[in-house]
Amino acid sequence: MAVRIGRQTPTQAVILPYRLSKGREAVKLYEQSGRKAQPWQVALLKDMMGLTADQLWTHTKFGYSLPRRNGKNEVVVMREFWGLVHGEQICHTAHRTTTSHAAWERLCKVLGEAGYEELGRKTKNEIPPAKSFRTCKRHGLETVELTNGGRISFRTRTESGGLGEGYDLLIIDEAQEYTQAQESALIYTVSDSKNPQTILCGTPPTTVSAGTVFVDMRNDALAGRTEDVGWAEWGVTEEPKDVRDVELWYETNPSLGSILTERKIRGEIRGDTLDFVIQRLGYWYTYTLSSAITKAEWEAMAVPELPELKGKLCVGIKYAKKLPNVSMAIAVRTWDDRIFAEVVDCRPVRDGDSWILSFLSKADAAQVVADGAAAQHLADEMRQMGLNAPLLPKVADVIEANALLEQMMSDGKLCHKNQASLTDSASNCEHRPIGTAGGFGYQSIRDEIDVSLLESVILAAWSCSKQSERRRQRVSY
Repeated sequence: MAVRIGRQTPTQAVILPYRLSKGREAVKLYEQSGRKAQPWQVALLKDMMGLTADQLWTHTKFGYSLPRRNGKNEVVVMREFWGLVHGEQICHTAHRTTTSHAAWERLCKVLGEAGYEELGRKTKNEIPPAKSFRTCKRHGLETVELTNGGRISFRTRTESGGLGEGYDLLIIDEAQEYTQAQESALIYTVSDSKNPQTILCGTPPTTVSAGTVFVDMRNDALAGRTEDVGWAEWGVTEEPKDVRDVELWYETNPSLGSILTERKIRGEIRGDTLDFVIQRLGYWYTYTLSSAITKAEWEAMAVPELPELKGKLCVGIKYAKKLPNVSMAIAVRTWDDRIFAEVVDCRPVRDGDSWILSFLSKADAAQVVADGAAAQHLADEMRQMGLNAPLLPKVADVIEANALLEQMMSDGKLCHKNQASLTDSASNCEHRPIGTAGGFGYQSIRDEIDVSLLESVILAAWSCSKQSERRRQRVSY
């Protein structure tokens, strides 16, 4: 009796027409290791490595999504093996160092099984064998290089990693965690190649996934809004009523019956069925992200012109938690008993604190409040300049400041000039828990939006609200 296997063609795909393909060559190289490519891997690689009439990649960008443990990384190995043999410069990136290290180990193992000899330190007048490679085993900086110059680097993604480096092939492993900030750092690394290709592979994002690039790529490809982009996925298109429906398992797992079994999948079912639906049935769940502060609410506090001010200003400085930025804002009382606030600037932390210190040295501030990883360093710099040290708020202070903002908004006690960047920051945030007593802070719901602009305003407004007005002495005769 024939063994039943999972569906070998994608449940949804966008594949551009191509003349020829290098996919078969890649499979042949891979199978020199004694391993056997599955039919779905052969077909996927054929589409991925399709060529135009000019012998360029048909798909300069190709994304594919499968449920876990189906062998999607073997497809990457096949593509990387071919690239190395043909002298490509490759960068394999992953969300975690452990994942990129595992990818390096996987490729080295396949090379060894295919008859490639791993060489030690290079010696003088050495003539290395044609089928040989050298590797750097330093954790987090792994590389593999063939004698023909083909080279691959394995790296963990950061917002700045890859800048200044150039590649022909860029692999985005764990693509569900690929953020827009990371894409900004990596997207241009293949620009100088004569025939560049970027491959994104992963699973549908879960409730804790941070990336948005993979989701946007899929949505745009399926909607026909892309050029030179290919996409393939295995997954259900709607949340199933019965997660124990075996037919769905075979429909969404191409390796079921080969490297996966029904027994293994049955053992994965537990209380959290949504996680099973996403990670085993390939469901792209749509999360509804709504801001804690709506744009309408924020713009309702905008004033057309600067109100009449009184008293000294207060300064709020926030070193961002996720993005490498620092924001500075001011707040000051108005004659109609409101607090006016605006952002002075937001700059990368690598620019240093000189612009902040220059402002503070000229400002007649009642108080400076600084929060974040580099706040203590700023305090030391202020002392060295003879400036009053800033207040470094405790967790309870931050909780109070955040609660005060929403109270001031509700009471109409806050006003601003509707700065575009500040409005974007305020209207794209959500609450995040702070402390153990129900306190909250803010975090951005969009990777490219820096919530530190809003947080600096909150610190400044909170400080301003704490300043007691000095009453004028009334003298009567």
